[in-house]
Amino acid sequence: MIIEKTNSEIIIRLPVDMDIEELQDMKDWLDYLETTRESKAKQKDVDDMVKEVKKGRWTKRKAEILK
Repeated sequence: MIIEKTNSEIIIRLPVDMDIEELQDMKDWLDYLETTRESKAKQKDVDDMVKEVKKGRWTKRKAEILK
């Protein structure tokens, strides 16, 4: 593996025999880091939001199941 930094980007060179699914996971993680790096959200806020989303989703799904 080779990592290079230029004026405008970081380039990562990997062997061609790397597992593509593992590389996709790594790319997804890097996308997450890039997206959230300037976030001001606190973990508690995120946890509360996830609970609300799950609660609403379960309420909707439960109504569909009981039809």
